[in-house]
Amino acid sequence: MNYLAHIYLSGENDLVTIGNFIADGIKGKDYKKYPKNIQTGILLHRNIDTYTDAHKTVRLSTKRLHKKYGHYSGIIVDILYDHFLAKNWNQYSTISLEKYVNAFYDSLEEHYSILPLRVQKMMPYMIADNWLLSYASIGGISRVLDGMNRRTKNRSGMNEAIVELEAFYKEFENEFTVFFNELITFSKLKLKELNKEAV
Repeated sequence: MNYLAHIYLSGENDLVTIGNFIADGIKGKDYKKYPKNIQTGILLHRNIDTYTDAHKTVRLSTKRLHKKYGHYSGIIVDILYDHFLAKNWNQYSTISLEKYVNAFYDSLEEHYSILPLRVQKMMPYMIADNWLLSYASIGGISRVLDGMNRRTKNRSGMNEAIVELEAFYKEFENEFTVFFNELITFSKLKLKELNKEAV
């Protein structure tokens, strides 16, 4: 899953949310250097990724892209799924997406000193361009895919995946909905388990 989904699945603890958000940049046992709640968020992130990668519904989505995009298919699906979460946000939260993401940006700024350097450098761009809110539109997702493609020095062709998104929009959306409902249940149970272990 991509940024918005990981943030949403973290629950209501700000430090767990930050841990989940920064987890990709924390390798191996380095997570143990952080406060307990951040450790919980990092471990939750890893469990969500493992669950997602093995899920049969997610594999239907990635299979549709695999011939053209190879091992980048999973990254593309993560981004497309964030689009459907943002677009259908009111089905998952009583707080508007705009308020939700602004509260998250405020939390990042409040905890700036504990963020890894990579996240500290990325954060101003994320907030200025309001990445999380932009996911709700196809134009916003197109900009994200363009940026990801540039990061691969244009090798991935990810910027072209907007074609598949539009061509198979309903299929991707249906797969997201089925999968995300199951992921919410999994994440809540895993978070409870991790919180018990952290005591």
